[in-house]
Amino acid sequence: MKTEEVAKKLVELCRKGEWMQAVNSLYAKDIVSVEPRAMENMPAEMRGIDQVRGKTQWFMDNHEIHDSKVTGPFVARDTFVAKFDIDVTNKASKERMQMSEVGIYTVRDGKITREEFLPLAG
Repeated sequence: MKTEEVAKKLVELCRKGEWMQAVNSLYAKDIVSVEPRAMENMPAEMRGIDQVRGKTQWFMDNHEIHDSKVTGPFVARDTFVAKFDIDVTNKASKERMQMSEVGIYTVRDGKITREEFLPLAG
């Protein structure tokens, strides 16, 4: 798949809440995923499809997603950006929060090889 096709498919799956399907079908085995900071016993940078699957499963297991909006994709060459606005409640703390961030993705050979998330400043 070309970058634009991968980008559109990722956005489509995320809009449906099919986060794990996006990882399983679109991510390279040697994916690098970078979060803005480390979280609950997870480093900010993860390498490999198994670590990214684990991070995705942890998020789904520990948060109730009330609503999500995905904007984009914005595509150029081998890179695309999607914006995520997510309304979630942390199941343990019962804290409800609205998160807004962009994901910057790199595509090679039809698979996402890198993702980096940048939160809205504020």
